[in-house]
Amino acid sequence: MKARTRARSIALQVLYEVDLSGHAPGTALRHRLEEEPLGSERLEKFAHRLVFGILPLRPYLDKYIARYAPEWPLEQISPIDRNILRMALWEMALDEETPVKVAINEAVELAKRYGADSSPRFVNGVLGSLAERHNDIRQALLAAQERLKSEP
Repeated sequence: MKARTRARSIALQVLYEVDLSGHAPGTALRHRLEEEPLGSERLEKFAHRLVFGILPLRPYLDKYIARYAPEWPLEQISPIDRNILRMALWEMALDEETPVKVAINEAVELAKRYGADSSPRFVNGVLGSLAERHNDIRQALLAAQERLKSEP
Protein backbone atom coordinates (compact mmCIF):
# COMPACT_ATOMS: atom_id res chain seq x y z
CA MET A 1 0.00 0.00 0.00
CA LYS A 2 1.32 3.46 -0.92
CA ALA A 3 2.36 5.77 1.91
CA ARG A 4 -0.47 8.31 1.61
CA THR A 5 -2.94 5.46 1.14
CA ARG A 6 -1.73 4.02 4.45
CA ALA A 7 -2.26 7.42 6.08
CA ARG A 8 -5.78 7.54 4.64
CA SER A 9 -6.39 4.04 5.94
CA ILE A 10 -5.37 5.11 9.46
CA ALA A 11 -7.59 8.21 9.23
CA LEU A 12 -10.50 6.07 8.03
CA GLN A 13 -10.10 3.70 10.95
CA VAL A 14 -10.08 6.62 13.38
CA LEU A 15 -13.13 8.26 11.79
CA TYR A 16 -14.98 4.94 11.85
CA GLU A 17 -14.11 4.41 15.52
CA VAL A 18 -15.17 7.92 16.47
CA ASP A 19 -18.38 7.57 14.45
CA LEU A 20 -19.40 4.29 16.09
CA SER A 21 -18.03 4.59 19.61
CA GLY A 22 -17.67 8.28 20.27
CA HIS A 23 -14.07 7.77 21.41
CA ALA A 24 -11.88 10.84 21.55
CA PRO A 25 -10.34 11.33 18.09
CA GLY A 26 -6.90 12.30 19.41
CA THR A 27 -6.69 9.17 21.53
CA ALA A 28 -7.97 6.96 18.71
CA LEU A 29 -5.43 8.44 16.27
CA ARG A 30 -2.57 8.04 18.74
CA HIS A 31 -3.50 4.37 19.30
CA ARG A 32 -3.74 3.68 15.56
CA LEU A 33 -0.35 5.27 14.94
CA GLU A 34 1.20 3.27 17.78
CA GLU A 35 -0.22 0.05 16.29
CA GLU A 36 0.68 0.93 12.71
CA PRO A 37 3.38 3.62 12.52
CA LEU A 38 3.46 5.54 9.26
CA GLY A 39 7.20 6.10 9.43
CA SER A 40 7.24 9.83 8.79
CA GLU A 41 6.03 12.97 10.45
CA ARG A 42 4.66 14.21 7.11
CA LEU A 43 2.36 11.19 6.81
CA GLU A 44 1.26 11.44 10.43
CA LYS A 45 0.40 15.11 9.88
CA PHE A 46 -1.60 14.15 6.78
CA ALA A 47 -3.61 11.56 8.77
CA HIS A 48 -4.11 14.14 11.54
CA ARG A 49 -5.22 16.78 9.02
CA LEU A 50 -7.76 14.36 7.55
CA VAL A 51 -9.26 13.39 10.90
CA PHE A 52 -9.37 16.86 12.42
CA GLY A 53 -10.35 18.55 9.16
CA ILE A 54 -13.31 16.22 8.65
CA LEU A 55 -14.74 15.92 12.16
CA PRO A 56 -15.95 19.51 12.66
CA LEU A 57 -17.40 19.55 9.13
CA ARG A 58 -19.28 16.24 9.33
CA PRO A 59 -22.76 17.82 9.25
CA TYR A 60 -21.83 19.86 6.17
CA LEU A 61 -20.13 16.95 4.41
CA ASP A 62 -23.10 14.73 5.24
CA LYS A 63 -25.50 17.27 3.73
CA TYR A 64 -23.75 16.99 0.37
CA ILE A 65 -23.43 13.22 0.57
CA ALA A 66 -27.16 12.94 1.30
CA ARG A 67 -27.97 15.25 -1.60
CA TYR A 68 -25.92 13.23 -4.09
CA ALA A 69 -26.95 9.80 -2.79
CA PRO A 70 -30.71 10.44 -2.52
CA GLU A 71 -31.68 6.76 -2.74
CA TRP A 72 -29.66 6.13 0.41
CA PRO A 73 -30.58 8.07 3.55
CA LEU A 74 -27.35 8.87 5.39
CA GLU A 75 -28.18 6.62 8.32
CA GLN A 76 -28.59 3.70 5.89
CA ILE A 77 -25.16 4.15 4.33
CA SER A 78 -22.72 1.81 6.03
CA PRO A 79 -20.45 3.61 8.50
CA ILE A 80 -17.36 2.62 6.52
CA ASP A 81 -18.78 3.94 3.23
CA ARG A 82 -20.04 7.10 4.94
CA ASN A 83 -16.57 7.84 6.31
CA ILE A 84 -14.86 7.04 3.00
CA LEU A 85 -17.22 9.50 1.31
CA ARG A 86 -16.54 12.15 3.98
CA MET A 87 -12.79 11.75 3.54
CA ALA A 88 -12.89 11.92 -0.23
CA LEU A 89 -15.26 14.90 -0.29
CA TRP A 90 -13.09 16.75 2.21
CA GLU A 91 -10.00 16.03 0.11
CA MET A 92 -11.74 17.00 -3.13
CA ALA A 93 -13.05 20.26 -1.73
CA LEU A 94 -10.53 21.42 0.86
CA ASP A 95 -7.20 19.64 0.53
CA GLU A 96 -5.15 21.54 -2.00
CA GLU A 97 -2.60 18.70 -2.23
CA THR A 98 -5.00 16.10 -3.62
CA PRO A 99 -6.41 16.32 -7.16
CA VAL A 100 -10.09 15.38 -7.47
CA LYS A 101 -9.38 12.25 -9.52
CA VAL A 102 -6.84 11.04 -6.97
CA ALA A 103 -9.30 11.57 -4.10
CA ILE A 104 -11.90 9.50 -5.97
CA ASN A 105 -9.44 6.75 -6.89
CA GLU A 106 -8.13 6.52 -3.34
CA ALA A 107 -11.68 6.36 -1.96
CA VAL A 108 -12.58 3.54 -4.34
CA GLU A 109 -9.45 1.64 -3.27
CA LEU A 110 -10.38 2.07 0.41
CA ALA A 111 -13.91 0.89 -0.41
CA LYS A 112 -12.47 -2.23 -2.07
CA ARG A 113 -10.33 -2.92 0.96
CA TYR A 114 -12.76 -2.13 3.79
CA GLY A 115 -16.26 -2.00 2.33
CA ALA A 116 -18.80 -4.48 1.06
CA ASP A 117 -18.76 -5.88 -2.48
CA SER A 118 -21.01 -3.05 -3.69
CA SER A 119 -19.05 -0.30 -1.90
CA PRO A 120 -16.54 0.62 -4.65
CA ARG A 121 -19.27 1.17 -7.23
CA PHE A 122 -21.44 3.11 -4.77
CA VAL A 123 -18.54 5.31 -3.59
CA ASN A 124 -17.42 5.96 -7.17
CA GLY A 125 -20.94 6.94 -8.24
CA VAL A 126 -21.57 9.34 -5.38
CA LEU A 127 -18.13 10.93 -5.70
CA GLY A 128 -18.51 11.25 -9.46
CA SER A 129 -21.66 13.30 -8.88
CA LEU A 130 -20.01 15.36 -6.15
CA ALA A 131 -16.96 16.01 -8.35
CA GLU A 132 -19.12 17.80 -10.90
CA ARG A 133 -19.98 20.39 -8.21
CA HIS A 134 -16.75 20.33 -6.21
CA ASN A 135 -15.97 24.04 -6.76
CA ASP A 136 -19.37 25.10 -5.39
CA ILE A 137 -19.05 22.62 -2.53
CA ARG A 138 -15.55 23.94 -1.83
CA GLN A 139 -16.85 27.49 -1.42
CA ALA A 140 -19.65 26.37 0.90
CA LEU A 141 -17.30 24.24 3.01
CA LEU A 142 -14.73 27.04 3.26
CA ALA A 143 -17.49 29.36 4.48
CA ALA A 144 -18.62 26.74 7.02
CA GLN A 145 -15.04 26.29 8.18
CA GLU A 146 -14.72 30.06 8.75
CA ARG A 147 -18.00 30.15 10.69
CA LEU A 148 -16.81 27.30 12.91
CA LYS A 149 -13.52 29.09 13.61
CA SER A 150 -15.32 32.24 14.70
CA GLU A 151 -17.68 30.45 17.10
CA PRO A 152 -16.73 30.65 20.79
